Amino acid sequence: MLTSLALASLALASGLAWAAGQYGPGVSDTEIKLGNTMPYSGPASGLGALGKAEAAYFAMINDQGGVNGRKINFISRDDGYSPPKTVEIVRHLVEEEKVLLMFSSLGTATNTAVHDYLNDNKVPQLFIATGAAKWDDPKRHPWTMAWTPNYPIEARIYARYILKSLPDAKIAVLYQNDDFGKDYLVGLRQGLGDKADKMIVAMKSYETTDPTVDSQIVALQGSGADVLLTAAVPKFAAQAIRKVYDIGWKPTHFLSYPSSSIGGVMRPAGLEKSVGIISATPFKDGSDPQWQDTPEFKEWLAWMQKYIPSGSLGDPFYVDGYIRAKAMIALLKASGDNLTRENIMKQAASIHDMKLPMLLPGINVSTSADDYQPIKQMQLQKFDGTTWKLFGEVISGSGS
Repeated sequence: MLTSLALASLALASGLAWAAGQYGPGVSDTEIKLGNTMPYSGPASGLGALGKAEAAYFAMINDQGGVNGRKINFISRDDGYSPPKTVEIVRHLVEEEKVLLMFSSLGTATNTAVHDYLNDNKVPQLFIATGAAKWDDPKRHPWTMAWTPNYPIEARIYARYILKSLPDAKIAVLYQNDDFGKDYLVGLRQGLGDKADKMIVAMKSYETTDPTVDSQIVALQGSGADVLLTAAVPKFAAQAIRKVYDIGWKPTHFLSYPSSSIGGVMRPAGLEKSVGIISATPFKDGSDPQWQDTPEFKEWLAWMQKYIPSGSLGDPFYVDGYIRAKAMIALLKASGDNLTRENIMKQAASIHDMKLPMLLPGINVSTSADDYQPIKQMQLQKFDGTTWKLFGEVISGSGS
């Protein structure tokens, strides 16, 4: 009789466990742990708004009851944009905190440092905040997925504009001396094609440990260039903008998307010194009046006012983080009670024309088993001293 009762109890317990769902590490009936590294300090600290936005969005979801009753435990740690620190933090998050996945960690070099480790351990490295081209490689790294258009795509968009509007341009390039900066060089050369060697007249790199890029800007001006592409993180982008203005150089200035924050780059550099800079984006600008009567902007603004009241509406990373976190919640909901790492990646690689608020009109999110580049389009924008003004058409990666 006791044996029968024990077996019945075991069968009941097993049935309840199955009914409760299949769980990977970091998941229970009440919680989902997501890991993240972010440069809240260091040379890229201006990008930390992304992590703050994501934490704020998950806080809203938790206030609403979570995902199927499970609260999001978003464990975001400061790696200072230092790859060795990233390795230390990620190992702790995976091996000690037992997170389900790594979500939206920022930085090319920092994500590279844990790229193989996460894939070897079959831990999703999802929607990472870097546009290096190598992230879209599902055959060799099936557990890593990008988010925004990659840096070569962005640079090719600039090259296409230059060929059309500035065909006689002499181009100078300031770039960070790592995969982040070098990807812009690759894309620029691809976009310019057989005219690249003639049109690119000077290139100068910097290290993230350098105090300033003043000497590089002076040297680039001396080349006689009338177009400048700056592929830099916020600290050095602001320095470059300020120095270009202060020495009286007036090139057509293209600025990499990661440093297009008004609050984090333009304002520190000087709003008047930033007028005329061109960048590209897939997102609506929270400071652009043209969106302010739309329902999705009002929803985003209400969230900002409640959860990040001190946040700058002109910082694109408060928009980007909001959208990324919304997409992450959509994946968790789509996974239902099968919250395993394998199923999360299956859902992530099966997105078809997902529409997300605050993406520019005509831009949707799509992936497949052999396409790990969720967003593939951008639109050019020019800074007018107050906000970014869009111009031209939405440009797809395949068409750029």
